[in-house]
Amino acid sequence: MASRGAGTVLAERVFRVQRAFARLEGEVHGPGELARATGLDDSTVHRILRSGVEQDIFVRIGHGRYSLGSGVVQLAIHACAQPQDPHAVHSVLEKLRATTGGPVFFYVLVPFGTFQRLCADLAATDADLGDIGYAAEDLLSVARPLRSGAAGRAILAFCPPAVQRAALDVELPPYAGPGAITDWETLRASLADTRRLGFTVGHDEDLTGWNSCAAPVVWGQVVLGSVLLLRRIGQTPSMTAAMVVRTRQAARKLGSMFGAAAPSPFPAVRLP
Repeated sequence: MASRGAGTVLAERVFRVQRAFARLEGEVHGPGELARATGLDDSTVHRILRSGVEQDIFVRIGHGRYSLGSGVVQLAIHACAQPQDPHAVHSVLEKLRATTGGPVFFYVLVPFGTFQRLCADLAATDADLGDIGYAAEDLLSVARPLRSGAAGRAILAFCPPAVQRAALDVELPPYAGPGAITDWETLRASLADTRRLGFTVGHDEDLTGWNSCAAPVVWGQVVLGSVLLLRRIGQTPSMTAAMVVRTRQAARKLGSMFGAAAPSPFPAVRLP
């Protein structure tokens, strides 16, 4: 087997340091902490950080402490700048609505300031919107916290721990339904289940009088948003396993628009 060149080894070390910032708690780290997280020696990590500062990949904060820099944000913007056909996105939502009979919403993660979710598109009839009590323009223009509702949890479950902690400190919005999760330990357990199963359900939670199912829209290891399906409480049939499967499939389809679709890592759907 051919040996790897020095350039390849160095590149791998640089990427390991970058990834360590995403795995470690907090935003600012020193060379020693990063060395332990990557398995590299302190001097190697220090050289990578010092070189990265010159390229805006890292920023030096105070004495010997570093955070990710604007160059990483620029790379992320370019990565997400792939042109998406809005008609293709909407057709996925319309297909889900046609096969389930419930209004469907596509929420995207808003990663600036306090992390929130914003409805980017929806598939709903005028009757659906009338029952929900919102006009389409209201749903499409108001950012909502990640800690409330199935749509928020489907995103939050795949966010870094620091984002999860910040989201848990946000109060529930006044429009949350009576079934909204208020206990922190219950919420944390729900996030773990959502990450394992690839979906979450809510009962009278996202909106009063509606049950819900949401699945994350994921590209690689990054969550971009979630797909939310609503069903009126008392509507027959209620939220079924087949509806959950279709919601998860729609979310996977949207995620695949950013790159080649990978096999689903989630287990088969089973509802109580």
